[in-house]
Amino acid sequence: MAKWTPKHEAPEPLEGPVVATITGGTIIWFVLFVVQLPFYGWFDDHGYAKWVWTCLAGAGLGLIGIWYVRRRDAAIKRAAATPAEPRETTGEPQSS
Repeated sequence: MAKWTPKHEAPEPLEGPVVATITGGTIIWFVLFVVQLPFYGWFDDHGYAKWVWTCLAGAGLGLIGIWYVRRRDAAIKRAAATPAEPRETTGEPQSS
């Protein structure tokens, strides 16, 4: 199996508008919940009530996702703004 393992490095991860993407998805889940809510009786009668609650769960998890990606984005920007400190890899002093 080892001879079929690729020998090249993995590509860099793609960074896009993550906050906007998660926010848009959350809005879509919430809109789907609100649109289905007036028809809850029909969904319940036909055994599809879980669709309504799935949309609400998607919106709720999306809110957690928005919180997470905003903090992640802020941390990335903070790390890029501060100069990198030299790290010591061993306990010995660095020679100049």
